[in-house]
Amino acid sequence: MNLPLLNSVTAFVWAEADMLDHGEFAAWLDLWVPAGQYIVPIDPDTTDFDNTLNYANDNATMRRLRVERLTSGESVSTQPPARTVRSVSRLRVIAHDGDTVTLRGAQDLRDFRKDKFHQHTADVTWTLVAHGDSWRIQRKVVRMINSVDTLSAVGYIF
Repeated sequence: MNLPLLNSVTAFVWAEADMLDHGEFAAWLDLWVPAGQYIVPIDPDTTDFDNTLNYANDNATMRRLRVERLTSGESVSTQPPARTVRSVSRLRVIAHDGDTVTLRGAQDLRDFRKDKFHQHTADVTWTLVAHGDSWRIQRKVVRMINSVDTLSAVGYIF
């Protein structure tokens, strides 16, 4: 096990979670490579994201538009804004090839909006590319364990 690598990618995904929980969306957008993909499939078992229905299958333009919707105040699903807290755990490097690392982990996201708590648990896979002494996200796939039953109008990024 390469502990320095695991520590480095763990610190990166923890920072990403913190940015999202604190509404630092411009900084979050900067974490991505230009051709990066953010995917939240409805079917947690699918691998063909382009030919199945997804909650999100975003390229750079769609990520930027998603952030604009979240911060504009014009989207019903974002008003009032949800307060979120993510816990990211069980991180494991599952592939490492040169400057590219694939990392899998668990994410437990709790949101509070309109006097109600919701919980969303997911298996997340990040494909990260080395960028100087840090990383950039090439692909992030968030596989909700109960996506069909729990997601409706979500006003945040997983």
